[in-house]
Amino acid sequence: MSTITVPEQKTDASSEAAVAAFMERVEAQSAGEKVFHQAVREAVRSVMPLVLTTPAYRQARILERMVVPDRVIIFRVTWVDDKGQVQVNRGYRVQMNGAIGPYKGGLRFHPSVNIGILKFLAFEQTLKNSLTTLPMGGAKGGSDFDPHSRTDGEIMRFCHAFMNELYSYIGPDIDVPAGDMGVGGREIGFLFGQYRKLTHRFNGVLTGKGFNWGGSNLRPEATGYGAVYFAQEMLASREQEIAGKVATVSGSGNVAQYTVEKLNALGAKSVTLSDSEGTIVDMDGINSDKLAWVMQLKNVRRGRIREYAEHFKGAKFLPGKRPWDVPCDLAFPSATQNELDAVDASNLVKNGCTCVSEGANMPSTPEAVEVFLEHHILYGPGKAANAGGVAVSGLEMSQNATCLQRTREDVDAQLRRIMKSIHANCVRYGSIEGETGNGKPGRFVNYLRGANIAGFIKVADAMVQQGVL
Repeated sequence: MSTITVPEQKTDASSEAAVAAFMERVEAQSAGEKVFHQAVREAVRSVMPLVLTTPAYRQARILERMVVPDRVIIFRVTWVDDKGQVQVNRGYRVQMNGAIGPYKGGLRFHPSVNIGILKFLAFEQTLKNSLTTLPMGGAKGGSDFDPHSRTDGEIMRFCHAFMNELYSYIGPDIDVPAGDMGVGGREIGFLFGQYRKLTHRFNGVLTGKGFNWGGSNLRPEATGYGAVYFAQEMLASREQEIAGKVATVSGSGNVAQYTVEKLNALGAKSVTLSDSEGTIVDMDGINSDKLAWVMQLKNVRRGRIREYAEHFKGAKFLPGKRPWDVPCDLAFPSATQNELDAVDASNLVKNGCTCVSEGANMPSTPEAVEVFLEHHILYGPGKAANAGGVAVSGLEMSQNATCLQRTREDVDAQLRRIMKSIHANCVRYGSIEGETGNGKPGRFVNYLRGANIAGFIKVADAMVQQGVL
């Protein structure tokens, strides 16, 4: 860990002016990429006081280099659907920063995918991967292809066509993609199969693989479990525990499902899930039997969450609504970016929420984050709280390199250790004199600041030590 002294976070005019000037240049260089600008501004506001007091970072222009990808790969994906019609999609891979290890980050298949979204995700991934303590650089990729409207045969042909264009740029020591929105075990299998056929190699080029051919125990569960473990660490800092708490969870995919599973295991009660159509509320709690039904609905039948309220008496479906009006102790935004705004954050605070742990990437708007910080809510930003997924991906990479498979218990223990380490680093760099959050004098932890600084220092030091590249 760096021995650099980190200054206290203050509203300093010179720092704010430096942020404004820096962001003006970033926005001019990447016009229209609003979510990328949002992610960069959030990080730069945290690290600018450190950059201004560290000559090596300024001389090497570390910030200017970190916001420009090492490279962006764009390609055409041409494939044939079940009706014999030729389809054309766009494919991307943003290799953001490889200073601390091979590029690592998911592939997203969704109609909303574009360069701006992938740059935002890759920038966040760079800091997130740094926080895990594992040697992984940051990347992200994907396509505007929508797997939800396609058959298994069409998805296979698309994945094969996608890998035909990507395989030259990836490898276990170069870039190791994984799954993300729209890319699960099925898609990873098709992608890996085509990579193996093209290269005649069986190696750890992708993570999220099937357990019997190189995959890791707990990889599907890791992001959701990790978000709960991070919340557990935050609550413990205030001498609280998860047992007995009521939790709201957004989304109903992989992250949300395993967040609910782990909350149930630790004695909490989850009362919401959602998708693009709206939110279900079940104040009796989404127990293990109900969760198994949801997994069948979303993972096998590809149904909509409204069907939950039709199936389970007492549950309600709120069309077009998000979960954040529902009274709770804990909130886990686990769907997508900017799903929780300032009004939602105020409602959470008003209704008694004391802890927010983000399972998605940047699901809270900047205005929502300000509300959380103003009220000293325990707020775990996605780059810290949802790092469990990529952490176990890193363990899968290690497993593939050694040809040794870890047990479920071993992976879970290592996941807990990594989330505990991430929390400790956030506390180390995010503690600020003030109130503890219990209304008592002490040091409040700004986990956002802590995560940004801890992630930045490791990457920045590696860039300085490797020279101008």
